[in-house]
Amino acid sequence: PTMQDAPLVVVPLAHKAAYLNRYAEPDKGWEDRAEARWPAPYWHIDTGMAALLMLLTAVDEGLGACFFGIMPEHLQPFREEFAVPEEYAPIGAITVGYRAEDVPPPSPRIAQRRRPAADVIHRGQWGRHA
Repeated sequence: PTMQDAPLVVVPLAHKAAYLNRYAEPDKGWEDRAEARWPAPYWHIDTGMAALLMLLTAVDEGLGACFFGIMPEHLQPFREEFAVPEEYAPIGAITVGYRAEDVPPPSPRIAQRRRPAADVIHRGQWGRHA
């Protein structure tokens, strides 16, 4: 069994126009669709957060899940196969399924690659760890 055999594949799609339209409604404080107002492309960020929630939910339910990128050479064939309009941007894909019983456990090297908390947590100021 491989990820290619997963019974479920989810492809989260970012939709910039829907995001800009929603935040141009009168209750949001401005009515233009200026992309320059956004310091980051939140339509991608929010879609990424939704993907993370799907991954966490799969784990909570005792399933296996994996996020992977869709390589540029596969984007157009993906769009054609599933009739995905150009204004929707796939940010990757998530396979969901049950872990095969005969697959060895994950490598302990995964934990070894994690950076210590002191390297990634800054308290009040950059570089302050205590």
